[in-house]
Amino acid sequence: MSNFNYTRPDAMPPIVKNLIIINVLVYVAQLMLKQFDVTGHIELYPIMPHDLLTIVQQEDPTYYGFQPYQIATHMFAHSPATFFHIIFNMFALWMFGKVLENVWGPKRFLLFYILCGVGAAACHLLIQYLQMPELIQAIQTYGIRSPEASNLFGVLSPALGASGAVMGIMAAFAYVFPNTELYIMFIPVPVKAKWAVLGYVAIDLLGGLGVYTDNVAHFAHLGGAITGFIIVLIWNKTGRRRFY
Repeated sequence: MSNFNYTRPDAMPPIVKNLIIINVLVYVAQLMLKQFDVTGHIELYPIMPHDLLTIVQQEDPTYYGFQPYQIATHMFAHSPATFFHIIFNMFALWMFGKVLENVWGPKRFLLFYILCGVGAAACHLLIQYLQMPELIQAIQTYGIRSPEASNLFGVLSPALGASGAVMGIMAAFAYVFPNTELYIMFIPVPVKAKWAVLGYVAIDLLGGLGVYTDNVAHFAHLGGAITGFIIVLIWNKTGRRRFY
């Protein structure tokens, strides 16, 4: 006789639960401790030459500049200007993350989440760094307050949010459970996970290429999604007996 032990999936596994708690606590601190500018200290600033940073800080003393710890802290901060930023990220983390954590276990899921967040930050910083020479040239030619320079100030914008790591989770979910049907707002029919995530990636790619403009760090999303996809692809090839 064989023994069969059924383990009921946890609706709120420990890593997902604690990540949500940490994000909410940080968000509360951002709202309640504005006098300490919590957001300004923990969001992710672009890497730039020291001379450019000096010029920018002369115009805006609250512009702190890049610090290595921000690669980690930015993942737990969200825009204080709107509740939708943290609500959407935490809902997606719970919706897709709980499934992956129940499949992979807490340690593997936490490692995956952190790596996706770091991958998102690396992609975002790289794109900003590649765009920096154009801004420097505009400042040197026309001055920092010129329209030519101000049109490029987006490259100086700091990033914050769990979106990059969450996009990695969504990419992994679409890889592991590609045909799971999802109901998406304003779409009256269910959409398979693989097509839904590809749709989100396409939207971010168009935004990153400037087809439309907003305040979203699209390349951070893409970096997280690419990192997540690469990780599950490697895990699937190197550990088929342990991967689902």
